Amino acid sequence: MVRVILPQHLRTLAQVKDEVLLDVAATATLASVLDALEAKYPVLRGTIRDHTTKQRRAFLRFFACQEDLSHEPPDTVLPEAVIQGKEPFIILGAVAGG
Repeated sequence: MVRVILPQHLRTLAQVKDEVLLDVAATATLASVLDALEAKYPVLRGTIRDHTTKQRRAFLRFFACQEDLSHEPPDTVLPEAVIQGKEPFIILGAVAGG
């Protein structure tokens, strides 16, 4: 089980309180975890990645084991601690503005 922590606005949209537990059937990559997340919570489709291009939305970042994975390719395998559920995969809302 992969643990996923969502930013508050996506937790509200998905109607979850804390972290989300996902059963990822294939190798836990960025794409497979996001696919599993969108399959379990269809309301999140298009909020994390663009519907067509599957590109990460500009004001969201991906972190695992204190590493920024935001610019990594979708087939990047997540760290073993995340795959084993010891550490969460974090989707973080970026802060912008002045």
